Amino acid sequence: MDQMKLNRQKYELAKARACMGQKELEEAGIPKGTLCRALQKDIRPETAGRIAKALGVDVTEIIETEE
Repeated sequence: MDQMKLNRQKYELAKARACMGQKELEEAGIPKGTLCRALQKDIRPETAGRIAKALGVDVTEIIETEE
């Protein structure tokens, strides 16, 4: 798996659980452009991992999974 796609609903839930918004994620080291791109296109696994780490969740909780 070369690319991952964020699941917008799961991502929004994780943000809500972490009580984090765009600003807090940027302060955690995730650039705004990266977040925008992550919600629209496939991203590298390490990028998904950094976003998940900033939110304090496992990466599997915020990405699209094959069901």
